[in-house]
Amino acid sequence: LGFCIAPGSEPQRYTTQSTNGTQMTSSKMAQLIEASENQNVRAFLKMLRHGEGTDHADGYRTLFGGSFFDSCNDHPGQVITAKLGGKPIRSSAAGAYQFLRVTWSNLVIQYGFEDFSPKSQDLACIALIIGRGALKNVIDGDFERAVIKCNREWASLPYSPYGQPTVTMDLAKQLYSDAGGSFA
Repeated sequence: LGFCIAPGSEPQRYTTQSTNGTQMTSSKMAQLIEASENQNVRAFLKMLRHGEGTDHADGYRTLFGGSFFDSCNDHPGQVITAKLGGKPIRSSAAGAYQFLRVTWSNLVIQYGFEDFSPKSQDLACIALIIGRGALKNVIDGDFERAVIKCNREWASLPYSPYGQPTVTMDLAKQLYSDAGGSFA
């Protein structure tokens, strides 16, 4: 795949066609693709990217700390040290949703992602939402419950327990609404 070319700052819609042209048959992958068509899911992903500092054209190739990687063949796996609140923090977080290397490796095993492309990152983010038991909440527009279920996955979400900077619930709601999300 070579260079990581992001399709823009919006989560994309996908088909069941894989990057190598074969038809995906995994029911797990089909569930991710189906969820990616839901406007509330797409709005939730957009809101997450803002909080993670990746809501820009190069967001899909952003490393922890703000530098960039070029190849989307796989998670870059680089451990970066950056200061946060005056303390040095080491992280392998990368991509639009700041996946840790170990998290990405587990998602590859579980879902069979072939690369670290924008498409794979969007679908893997949905997989993490499913893993937190929040997909139904997101789809139904039960926004606050979805955020609370996911705030241990993304440290930028309101009420996250990690002590890192977070967005407020009001800002998260506004970002979600601005991206076309609806509330229950």
